Amino acid sequence: MRAYAALAAVCFFWGTTYLGIRIALESFSPIYLVAMRFTISGAILLIAAKLLNAHFPKGRELWLTALFGLVILGIGNMCLAFSEELIPSGLAAIFATTSPFWMVGLEAARRGGDRLRAGALLGMVVGMFGTVLLVGPAAMQGLGGPVLKGFLILQIGSAAWSLGSILQRHIETTANAIVSGAIQQFATGVLYSVLALLLPRERFQFTARGAGAVLYLIIFGSIVGYSAYLYALERLPVSIFTVYTYINPAVAVCLGWLFYREHFGWRELAAMAVILAGVAIVKKFGAHGAPRPVHTGDTVAARR
Repeated sequence: MRAYAALAAVCFFWGTTYLGIRIALESFSPIYLVAMRFTISGAILLIAAKLLNAHFPKGRELWLTALFGLVILGIGNMCLAFSEELIPSGLAAIFATTSPFWMVGLEAARRGGDRLRAGALLGMVVGMFGTVLLVGPAAMQGLGGPVLKGFLILQIGSAAWSLGSILQRHIETTANAIVSGAIQQFATGVLYSVLALLLPRERFQFTARGAGAVLYLIIFGSIVGYSAYLYALERLPVSIFTVYTYINPAVAVCLGWLFYREHFGWRELAAMAVILAGVAIVKKFGAHGAPRPVHTGDTVAARR
């Protein structure tokens, strides 16, 4: 139940971060945005973990955790930020729905990985169709050449995000998910802080609107969302875990209607039903993958 609660947090909070990134990019370049967001969130989590006497990985485990974080966040999240300079956040959410195919495919290709079942694949296709039906017509209005470039950038990001996630999922670690996430975020933030200093012409215009968006991304996108992401990643089958990519756009549309009374009609309602049907199919057929190995960190936690 805790793993599913973590997945629910990812589904909701990351559904709001597409718009948050878009707003933050009005004031800061992608490099500055990633540098500020993950340096601050990583530092906060590391300090909190230290005060709570949490166990920190050492040696090879520490370096691998940081490296996987650079692949997930340094490439994956950076590609998302760059793509949102070219295309609307709604269209970026559509393109991100290809991520489950990357992740499930990479997991199936791994020796001893979860088997790719036809039912789970059908559910992912249904979920993707529902997402396109939900935000596709509005997102495609008035777009031309940047669409293909944004799509390709997001596919590079999705592939990197999926690869890093699969590697992190199977690393033998003695640390819990929050500590691992703190290390990954801080490593990414430090790397891009150095790049920001080396590239002084990057856009940096401090505004209350931009700073508020960054603060929101730090708290709910990084500290809450990414910690929940790694927690659920370690404990749920990949085919079930990746349904968050279909629910995120639906959350964004619902919040737009709730707070700004953006249009929500029969097409949106039908799309939501299709997405939920896809999630149900994945849940039914995707829960029979190979059992997750118990991490050393889980054993330590159980002893405590």
